[in-house]
Amino acid sequence: MAPVALDLDTMRRVVEREGGCIVWGGNVRLSPADDVLIRIERPLDFDSDGQLVASVLSKKAAAGSTHVLIDIPIGPTAKVRSSAAAAFLEARLLATAQALGLHLSMLRTDGLQPVGYGIGPALEAGDVLSVLRNDAAAPRDLRSRALDLAGALLDAAPGAAPGNGRALACMLLDSGAALRKFLAICEAQGGFTEPGVAPHTRPVLANRTGQIQAIDNRQLAKVAKLAGAPRGATAGVVSRVRIGDSIHAGEPLFHVHSQSPGELEYAFEYASAHPDIFEVAVTQ
Repeated sequence: MAPVALDLDTMRRVVEREGGCIVWGGNVRLSPADDVLIRIERPLDFDSDGQLVASVLSKKAAAGSTHVLIDIPIGPTAKVRSSAAAAFLEARLLATAQALGLHLSMLRTDGLQPVGYGIGPALEAGDVLSVLRNDAAAPRDLRSRALDLAGALLDAAPGAAPGNGRALACMLLDSGAALRKFLAICEAQGGFTEPGVAPHTRPVLANRTGQIQAIDNRQLAKVAKLAGAPRGATAGVVSRVRIGDSIHAGEPLFHVHSQSPGELEYAFEYASAHPDIFEVAVTQ
Protein backbone atom coordinates (compact mmCIF):
# COMPACT_ATOMS: atom_id res chain seq x y z
CA MET A 1 0.00 0.00 0.00
CA ALA A 2 3.06 2.25 0.39
CA PRO A 3 6.86 2.03 0.19
CA VAL A 4 8.14 0.39 3.40
CA ALA A 5 11.86 -0.10 2.58
CA LEU A 6 12.78 3.20 4.22
CA ASP A 7 16.25 4.29 5.27
CA LEU A 8 16.87 5.81 8.69
CA ASP A 9 16.69 9.42 7.53
CA THR A 10 13.33 8.81 5.83
CA MET A 11 11.99 6.96 8.87
CA ARG A 12 12.95 9.88 11.09
CA ARG A 13 11.33 12.38 8.73
CA VAL A 14 8.07 10.43 8.52
CA VAL A 15 7.86 9.93 12.28
CA GLU A 16 8.58 13.59 12.99
CA ARG A 17 5.89 14.60 10.50
CA GLU A 18 3.16 12.04 11.25
CA GLY A 19 4.01 10.52 14.63
CA GLY A 20 4.58 7.04 13.25
CA CYS A 21 5.68 4.97 10.28
CA ILE A 22 5.14 1.53 8.74
CA VAL A 23 8.51 0.13 7.82
CA TRP A 24 10.29 -3.07 6.89
CA GLY A 25 13.09 -3.38 9.43
CA GLY A 26 15.38 -5.36 7.14
CA ASN A 27 16.18 -2.33 5.01
CA VAL A 28 17.62 -0.37 7.94
CA ARG A 29 19.44 -3.45 9.29
CA LEU A 30 18.08 -3.06 12.81
CA SER A 31 18.98 -6.69 13.52
CA PRO A 32 21.06 -8.02 10.61
CA ALA A 33 21.90 -11.38 12.22
CA ASP A 34 18.18 -12.02 12.74
CA ASP A 35 17.45 -11.21 9.10
CA VAL A 36 19.91 -13.93 8.06
CA LEU A 37 18.44 -16.47 10.47
CA ILE A 38 14.89 -15.75 9.29
CA ARG A 39 15.89 -16.47 5.69
CA ILE A 40 17.23 -19.84 6.84
CA GLU A 41 14.36 -20.70 9.19
CA ARG A 42 11.45 -19.81 6.90
CA PRO A 43 11.87 -22.59 4.32
CA LEU A 44 12.59 -25.06 7.13
CA ASP A 45 9.44 -24.03 9.05
CA PHE A 46 11.64 -23.78 12.15
CA ASP A 47 11.11 -21.26 14.95
CA SER A 48 12.58 -21.90 18.41
CA ASP A 49 11.39 -19.97 21.46
CA GLY A 50 14.82 -18.48 22.04
CA GLN A 51 15.14 -17.27 18.48
CA LEU A 52 11.55 -15.96 18.56
CA VAL A 53 12.30 -13.84 21.64
CA ALA A 54 15.53 -12.55 20.12
CA SER A 55 13.88 -11.82 16.79
CA VAL A 56 10.94 -9.91 18.26
CA LEU A 57 12.77 -7.83 20.86
CA SER A 58 16.07 -7.14 19.10
CA LYS A 59 14.39 -4.99 16.44
CA LYS A 60 12.31 -3.13 19.03
CA ALA A 61 15.37 -2.33 21.11
CA ALA A 62 17.45 -1.35 18.09
CA ALA A 63 14.70 1.03 16.92
CA GLY A 64 14.77 2.80 20.29
CA SER A 65 11.37 1.59 21.49
CA THR A 66 10.46 2.17 25.13
CA HIS A 67 7.00 0.52 25.29
CA VAL A 68 6.22 -2.69 23.40
CA LEU A 69 3.02 -4.75 23.04
CA ILE A 70 3.25 -8.41 22.00
CA ASP A 71 0.23 -10.27 20.62
CA ILE A 72 0.37 -13.98 21.54
CA PRO A 73 -2.28 -16.02 19.66
CA ILE A 74 -2.79 -19.43 21.28
CA GLY A 75 -4.15 -22.51 19.52
CA PRO A 76 -3.24 -26.08 18.54
CA THR A 77 -2.03 -24.98 15.10
CA ALA A 78 -0.83 -21.48 16.07
CA LYS A 79 2.82 -20.63 16.81
CA VAL A 80 2.02 -20.92 20.55
CA ARG A 81 0.09 -24.15 21.15
CA SER A 82 -1.13 -23.89 24.77
CA SER A 83 -1.54 -21.62 27.79
CA ALA A 84 1.44 -23.35 29.41
CA ALA A 85 3.58 -22.64 26.35
CA ALA A 86 2.36 -19.03 26.38
CA ALA A 87 3.34 -18.64 30.04
CA PHE A 88 6.83 -20.00 29.30
CA LEU A 89 7.24 -17.66 26.34
CA GLU A 90 5.92 -14.66 28.30
CA ALA A 91 8.46 -15.28 31.07
CA ARG A 92 11.34 -15.32 28.56
CA LEU A 93 10.03 -12.22 26.79
CA LEU A 94 9.59 -10.35 30.07
CA ALA A 95 13.04 -11.26 31.40
CA THR A 96 14.70 -10.22 28.15
CA ALA A 97 12.67 -7.00 27.93
CA GLN A 98 13.64 -6.05 31.49
CA ALA A 99 17.30 -6.63 30.69
CA LEU A 100 16.93 -4.32 27.68
CA GLY A 101 15.01 -1.67 29.62
CA LEU A 102 11.77 -2.14 27.68
CA HIS A 103 8.29 -1.72 29.16
CA LEU A 104 6.61 -4.85 27.83
CA SER A 105 2.89 -5.66 27.69
CA MET A 106 1.53 -8.96 26.38
CA LEU A 107 -1.96 -9.87 25.23
CA ARG A 108 -3.08 -13.49 24.84
CA THR A 109 -5.51 -13.86 21.93
CA ASP A 110 -7.49 -16.59 20.18
CA GLY A 111 -5.30 -18.53 17.74
CA LEU A 112 -7.79 -21.28 16.87
CA GLN A 113 -8.38 -19.85 13.40
CA PRO A 114 -7.12 -17.09 11.09
CA VAL A 115 -8.11 -13.49 11.82
CA GLY A 116 -9.62 -11.71 8.83
CA TYR A 117 -10.49 -13.28 5.51
CA GLY A 118 -7.20 -13.17 3.63
CA ILE A 119 -3.77 -14.78 4.00
CA GLY A 120 -1.23 -13.09 1.74
CA PRO A 121 0.08 -9.49 1.43
CA ALA A 122 -2.56 -7.86 -0.79
CA LEU A 123 -5.40 -9.96 0.64
CA GLU A 124 -4.53 -9.03 4.21
CA ALA A 125 -4.06 -5.40 3.16
CA GLY A 126 -7.56 -5.45 1.69
CA ASP A 127 -8.93 -6.68 5.01
CA VAL A 128 -7.10 -3.93 6.88
CA LEU A 129 -8.44 -1.24 4.56
CA SER A 130 -11.99 -2.53 4.85
CA VAL A 131 -11.75 -2.24 8.65
CA LEU A 132 -10.19 1.23 8.51
CA ARG A 133 -12.90 2.33 6.05
CA ASN A 134 -15.65 0.99 8.36
CA ASP A 135 -16.92 -1.16 5.51
CA ALA A 136 -20.01 -3.15 6.53
CA ALA A 137 -18.46 -6.24 4.93
CA ALA A 138 -15.16 -5.92 6.82
CA PRO A 139 -14.13 -8.96 8.88
CA ARG A 140 -15.50 -8.41 12.37
CA ASP A 141 -12.86 -10.55 14.04
CA LEU A 142 -10.08 -8.40 12.57
CA ARG A 143 -11.80 -5.20 13.71
CA SER A 144 -12.20 -6.60 17.22
CA ARG A 145 -8.59 -7.84 17.39
CA ALA A 146 -7.29 -4.50 16.13
CA LEU A 147 -9.27 -2.61 18.77
CA ASP A 148 -8.05 -4.96 21.51
CA LEU A 149 -4.41 -4.45 20.51
CA ALA A 150 -4.70 -0.71 19.91
CA GLY A 151 -6.52 -0.33 23.22
CA ALA A 152 -3.84 -2.27 25.11
CA LEU A 153 -1.09 -0.19 23.51
CA LEU A 154 -2.87 3.07 24.33
CA ASP A 155 -3.31 1.89 27.94
CA ALA A 156 0.44 1.21 28.14
CA ALA A 157 1.41 4.68 26.94
CA PRO A 158 3.05 6.92 29.57
CA GLY A 159 0.47 9.05 31.37
CA ALA A 160 -2.53 7.07 30.06
CA ALA A 161 -5.51 6.25 32.26
CA PRO A 162 -5.60 2.43 32.17
CA GLY A 163 -8.83 0.92 30.91
CA ASN A 164 -9.77 3.74 28.52
CA GLY A 165 -7.63 2.63 25.57
CA ARG A 166 -10.13 0.44 23.74
CA ALA A 167 -12.89 3.05 23.87
CA LEU A 168 -10.46 5.65 22.51
CA ALA A 169 -9.35 3.29 19.75
CA CYS A 170 -12.97 2.59 18.82
CA MET A 171 -13.73 6.31 18.64
CA LEU A 172 -10.72 6.94 16.42
CA LEU A 173 -11.71 4.10 14.10
CA ASP A 174 -15.42 4.96 13.89
CA SER A 175 -14.74 8.66 13.30
CA GLY A 176 -12.42 8.00 10.37
CA ALA A 177 -9.43 9.50 12.19
CA ALA A 178 -7.55 6.19 12.08
CA LEU A 179 -8.01 5.93 8.31
CA ARG A 180 -6.94 9.54 7.77
CA LYS A 181 -3.79 9.04 9.84
CA PHE A 182 -2.96 5.77 8.04
CA LEU A 183 -3.29 7.44 4.63
CA ALA A 184 -1.23 10.42 5.80
CA ILE A 185 1.58 8.07 6.89
CA CYS A 186 1.40 6.29 3.52
CA GLU A 187 1.61 9.60 1.68
CA ALA A 188 4.58 10.70 3.79
CA GLN A 189 6.34 7.43 2.91
CA GLY A 190 5.89 7.89 -0.82
CA GLY A 191 2.19 7.58 -1.66
CA PHE A 192 -0.74 5.21 -1.10
CA THR A 193 -1.60 2.45 -3.59
CA GLU A 194 -4.67 0.20 -3.53
CA PRO A 195 -3.76 -3.49 -3.10
CA GLY A 196 -3.75 -5.47 -6.35
CA VAL A 197 -5.86 -8.49 -7.32
CA ALA A 198 -4.52 -11.89 -8.40
CA PRO A 199 -5.29 -12.86 -12.02
CA HIS A 200 -6.00 -16.49 -11.13
CA THR A 201 -8.42 -17.81 -8.49
CA ARG A 202 -9.96 -21.18 -7.77
CA PRO A 203 -12.31 -22.38 -5.01
CA VAL A 204 -11.64 -25.36 -2.76
CA LEU A 205 -15.01 -26.96 -2.07
CA ALA A 206 -16.37 -28.80 0.95
CA ASN A 207 -16.75 -32.53 0.35
CA ARG A 208 -19.44 -32.99 2.97
CA THR A 209 -22.28 -31.15 4.67
CA GLY A 210 -21.84 -30.29 8.32
CA GLN A 211 -20.41 -27.82 10.82
CA ILE A 212 -16.86 -26.46 10.90
CA GLN A 213 -15.16 -27.90 14.00
CA ALA A 214 -11.55 -26.81 13.53
CA ILE A 215 -9.21 -25.06 11.08
CA ASP A 216 -5.56 -26.01 10.64
CA ASN A 217 -3.78 -22.66 10.49
CA ARG A 218 -0.43 -24.14 9.48
CA GLN A 219 -1.79 -26.14 6.56
CA LEU A 220 -3.88 -23.20 5.36
CA ALA A 221 -0.78 -21.00 5.48
CA LYS A 222 1.08 -23.69 3.51
CA VAL A 223 -1.55 -23.44 0.75
CA ALA A 224 -0.99 -19.67 0.65
CA LYS A 225 2.78 -20.18 0.37
CA LEU A 226 2.38 -22.72 -2.44
CA ALA A 227 0.13 -20.23 -4.22
CA GLY A 228 3.05 -17.76 -4.20
CA ALA A 229 2.63 -15.71 -1.02
CA PRO A 230 4.31 -13.65 0.28
CA ARG A 231 6.72 -13.30 -2.65
CA GLY A 232 3.73 -12.88 -4.98
CA ALA A 233 2.02 -9.84 -3.48
CA THR A 234 -1.50 -10.75 -4.65
CA ALA A 235 -1.21 -14.50 -3.97
CA GLY A 236 -2.69 -16.37 -1.02
CA VAL A 237 -6.03 -17.70 0.17
CA VAL A 238 -9.34 -16.14 1.18
CA SER A 239 -11.82 -17.82 3.51
CA ARG A 240 -14.93 -16.39 5.11
CA VAL A 241 -15.72 -19.66 6.90
CA ARG A 242 -15.36 -19.72 10.69
CA ILE A 243 -15.44 -22.40 13.38
CA GLY A 244 -19.09 -23.09 14.19
CA ASP A 245 -20.35 -22.17 10.72
CA SER A 246 -22.48 -24.62 8.75
CA ILE A 247 -21.31 -25.68 5.29
CA HIS A 248 -22.92 -27.70 2.49
CA ALA A 249 -21.07 -30.10 0.21
CA GLY A 250 -19.98 -28.22 -2.90
CA GLU A 251 -19.78 -24.81 -1.18
CA PRO A 252 -16.39 -23.03 -1.06
CA LEU A 253 -14.29 -23.48 2.06
CA PHE A 254 -11.75 -21.01 0.68
CA HIS A 255 -10.42 -19.58 -2.59
CA VAL A 256 -6.82 -19.88 -3.76
CA HIS A 257 -5.36 -16.73 -5.39
CA SER A 258 -2.22 -16.88 -7.52
CA GLN A 259 -0.24 -14.86 -10.03
CA SER A 260 0.43 -17.84 -12.30
CA PRO A 261 -1.59 -20.91 -13.38
CA GLY A 262 1.23 -23.22 -12.25
CA GLU A 263 1.30 -21.92 -8.69
CA LEU A 264 -2.50 -22.02 -8.58
CA GLU A 265 -2.51 -25.69 -9.57
CA TYR A 266 0.31 -26.53 -7.16
CA ALA A 267 -1.57 -24.98 -4.21
CA PHE A 268 -4.87 -26.54 -5.26
CA GLU A 269 -3.32 -30.01 -5.45
CA TYR A 270 -1.95 -29.65 -1.92
CA ALA A 271 -5.34 -28.44 -0.64
CA SER A 272 -7.13 -31.33 -2.35
CA ALA A 273 -4.70 -33.83 -0.80
CA HIS A 274 -5.34 -32.38 2.69
CA PRO A 275 -9.12 -32.31 3.22
CA ASP A 276 -8.51 -32.02 6.98
CA ILE A 277 -7.49 -28.35 6.71
CA PHE A 278 -11.11 -27.65 7.59
CA GLU A 279 -12.56 -30.28 9.95
CA VAL A 280 -16.25 -30.69 9.14
CA ALA A 281 -18.49 -32.68 11.49
CA VAL A 282 -21.48 -34.23 9.75
CA THR A 283 -24.77 -32.97 11.14
CA GLN A 284 -28.13 -34.67 10.90
